[in-house]
Amino acid sequence: MNPKSAALSLTLGLAILLAPLAAEAQQAGKVYRIGMVWTASPEFPVLQAVLDEFRQGLRDHGYTEGQNVALEHRYARGKIDLFPQLAAELVRARVDVIVVATGQQALAAKQATTTIPIVFASVIDPVAVGLVRSLARPGGNLTGLTLSAGPEIVGKSLQLLKEAVPKVSRVAVLPNPANPSHPLLLKETQVAARSLRLQLLIVEARGPDAFDSAFAAMARERAGALFIMADSMFLANRTRLAELAAKHRLPAIYGGREYVEVGGLMAYAPDLADLYRRAATYVAKILKGVKPADLPVEQPTRFELVINLKTAKTLGLKIPPSVLIRADRVIQ
Repeated sequence: MNPKSAALSLTLGLAILLAPLAAEAQQAGKVYRIGMVWTASPEFPVLQAVLDEFRQGLRDHGYTEGQNVALEHRYARGKIDLFPQLAAELVRARVDVIVVATGQQALAAKQATTTIPIVFASVIDPVAVGLVRSLARPGGNLTGLTLSAGPEIVGKSLQLLKEAVPKVSRVAVLPNPANPSHPLLLKETQVAARSLRLQLLIVEARGPDAFDSAFAAMARERAGALFIMADSMFLANRTRLAELAAKHRLPAIYGGREYVEVGGLMAYAPDLADLYRRAATYVAKILKGVKPADLPVEQPTRFELVINLKTAKTLGLKIPPSVLIRADRVIQ
């Protein structure tokens, strides 16, 4: 072999050997873009808490914001009718993954794209609302975590409320008719109420402007306690809801500790921050090449009972020791 042929062979051989390394280096230098849809405003305290957990979850899997991932946020600022617009913006921006929280956000994202992977962090029943085919085999481009571990969770909330207010016989339930998961929750609530011999009063609120009339109806119908369903719009207006419950002297159980921190009586719910940390695991797997259809939907594993004793005292309510001993956190 003449020197020119040998040199050419060596060059081709090195090119073949180095090609995978070059491709790997190019991939390693890629900055992935993660689009995130939020119901509230950027300054919302709950948002910051779950976002911190999400970032930590990404770091646990080798993804750090500002280095190899960038987060692109879209805020509805309490206007849920903006979800389709915000999802469409992220699709036009060609993000690599879209992360949403609720069923409403997930449905908007699903309508906006059939190709970009979508991870939901807290949908009550993704099968029933049409997001996935089944929990084990999601199919399509969506997967993530549910907010419910089954009907027994609703029953547990009602049971805790009845234990805290032993003489209660009629419980008002506040759902949001715009939430596609709430009809399913209502069915579960009615089943649980029958076993606990509780009469339910269903009073809907589609937005904050319906709160006053909803609580007036509860007072008129002599409700003795209140169960507020988990909902992003309710969460964004949690202070107002806690104030109205106090004004009408209604012991209430809510869908998150954030309500109790602003004066609500008690909450029993999945740890939302933990769900977002686990959602980051889904994102990491997808960025590494796993298809959403191959990632089973998971249910929450961490729940917390939080009680506000200051609110209980204001209501003239003595929380039984049997309930207090089970609390993960008590606000004095």
